[in-house]
Amino acid sequence: MTLQSSSSSHTAIIVTDASVKNDIATLVSHIHIHNHPLIKTVHHVAFITSTEAELFAIRYGINQVCSKENVSKIIVVTDFIHVAKKLFDNKSNPYQIHMTAILHELRQFFSTHQENFIKFWECPSRLNWKLYQSVDKELKSFNPQPLFLRKISWDYYKKSDSDNIINQWKMTFQASDGKGRNFLDLVNDNYEIIEPSYIKGGP
Repeated sequence: MTLQSSSSSHTAIIVTDASVKNDIATLVSHIHIHNHPLIKTVHHVAFITSTEAELFAIRYGINQVCSKENVSKIIVVTDFIHVAKKLFDNKSNPYQIHMTAILHELRQFFSTHQENFIKFWECPSRLNWKLYQSVDKELKSFNPQPLFLRKISWDYYKKSDSDNIINQWKMTFQASDGKGRNFLDLVNDNYEIIEPSYIKGGP
């Protein structure tokens, strides 16, 4: 099937793989057209999940292929086939931004000609398939080092920023003449002063 597909100049094969180490995701995407490697890309992104990384790799590959005028058939090869299935899941999920971008590209691709199509093939690494081996080998050659200490994450930065905003608000309010001379503090059931705060995932 691969030989037959790669022999056509109108068929693009996208082989992707991704992994997360030390909070840094590495994404590798190889694009083959007419049995020749056309584009090889490597991306590094911090603090994302392996699912997001694989979706981004698929998204990038499809974006590159759709820019080629003579391509009418796309084959995406991945060992994350469950991620590809999410593209056609209408249920709400945290990956809709990536999915919307991918489906937007595919909509334009399909509207170009009614015979255009895309297929998703699953290729577990244990099969030792040549094209996937090349991607997997390149992926494993990277050993990204964490840019920050493990405790410093997106949540840590959000809390730090929120604390700074709250402290600045307190100082501004205390020094303001507009609060009134008889301003009363709000207290909770334990007679403790209620202070502004934030909760994870909301205001």
